[in-house]
Amino acid sequence: MKLTPLILCLVATITLSGCSNWIFRIDIPQGNYLDDRDVKKLRIEMTKEQVQFVLGQPVIKDSFDPDTWYYVYEIKRGMEGRGNDLRKELIITFNDNKLTQVDGDFELDPEFNTPLS
Repeated sequence: MKLTPLILCLVATITLSGCSNWIFRIDIPQGNYLDDRDVKKLRIEMTKEQVQFVLGQPVIKDSFDPDTWYYVYEIKRGMEGRGNDLRKELIITFNDNKLTQVDGDFELDPEFNTPLS
């Protein structure tokens, strides 16, 4: 009979420990990780093949506008102590198979408007 309160206390401790925030949760990265160095390699009038060689496959190719590519990277932190969630986007627009515009969360190289050839 003296064992019952001890077992009850042990079960309550184990059960309530599942509610704590010290349980390990992994970070969940999704999308294309883009490095600033790679984005700075982009130049106006690059072809789609050249852009794909530099940045890789886009996460989304717009179904209604095949000349718009979306590169999205998102990381959801599993634990608060590892920092904030992060989301970065890069939207690339082509015209006649040539790069015409880049928008998003990255800075372009000052020589972006200088074509390669």
